[in-house]
Amino acid sequence: MKQPFVRFDRIEKSYDGKQLVVSELNLDIVEGEFLTLLGPSGSGKTTTLMMLAGFETATSGEIYLDGRPINAIAPEHRNIGMVFQNYALFPHMSVAENVAFPLSVRGIKGAAATDRVNKALDKVGLSGFQSRRPAQMSGGQQQRVAVARALVFEPKLVLMDEPLSALDKQLREQLQYEIKRLHRELGLTVVYVTHDQTEALAMSDRVAVFHQGRIQQIDTPTQLYERPSNAFVAQFIGENNTLKGTVTSTVGTSCEVTLSDGTRITAQSATTRALGAATRLSIRPERVSINPPPEAGGTRVTGTVVDLTYLGRHARVRLKACGLEDFIVTLPNDGRDLALVPGSMLNLGWRADDCRALDGD
Repeated sequence: MKQPFVRFDRIEKSYDGKQLVVSELNLDIVEGEFLTLLGPSGSGKTTTLMMLAGFETATSGEIYLDGRPINAIAPEHRNIGMVFQNYALFPHMSVAENVAFPLSVRGIKGAAATDRVNKALDKVGLSGFQSRRPAQMSGGQQQRVAVARALVFEPKLVLMDEPLSALDKQLREQLQYEIKRLHRELGLTVVYVTHDQTEALAMSDRVAVFHQGRIQQIDTPTQLYERPSNAFVAQFIGENNTLKGTVTSTVGTSCEVTLSDGTRITAQSATTRALGAATRLSIRPERVSINPPPEAGGTRVTGTVVDLTYLGRHARVRLKACGLEDFIVTLPNDGRDLALVPGSMLNLGWRADDCRALDGD
């Protein structure tokens, strides 16, 4: 079996000796992978990245890079490219000087350095910008310079700490594509930190979802969205209707759950559950149909329309249903006038396969 390119082996991190901000972290990253560390503020994702970069020291455990332990190796000797959220460019230096800085630290100068700088700037679409200062460039251009600087010494591993969070939506989506292109064309191993779940799903081979210092689930974007392992992942990845209930029967991988209002719903059980166990049902808004035909089968409930919000590509309908005041259904924009009036009662339906019974915490 091929050895992982990066390995976190029983890593823990505490700043005060009491509370762990990263706990029992075991994580393998294969060479050439694009792995995103995703989670809310304070979940441990950035601390994990900074320990890999060498800017934070693990309290216990060992980090390995290409088979060798690196806890005791200084950041500048790890040969890792780094892209920061705030660009971290030197304002008094030109673009070329900023990009060349990692080369000068490594003793690469003259024509060899100039050639590498020009190639790195070409990769990020900034040929001809060598003499500009960072203040003369847009935020997106500055971030491209930061990416070029991270690539100029040809590292095998590049770390990115929320590099696109300060950019507007259109530019952020454009740079997402550019970073993925560079990852693919250069064969880079990328570890990327973000709190934006849409960004994580769009860019990653795998996503590690952090919460309270632990990885809750690590999987492909499709598996995370379609088969979340617990209620936190289901709620954090995309929009989700969460219904609290109790398991009243089980058959194979399915279970019947009774909600507090007496509604009975059949769901797929993410884990084996005992009768009487508390659970949370996860149903994605786009998987719910309004007034489904009788032959469609599956779960049927009623709901009362609260309001409808037009969002261009789809409409978002909020209803009172299943004991919730804000049960959400999203409907694709197919050009028809939905004409859903607040106060009107509707039939709702979904397939049992689209409803998952998760932990009850």
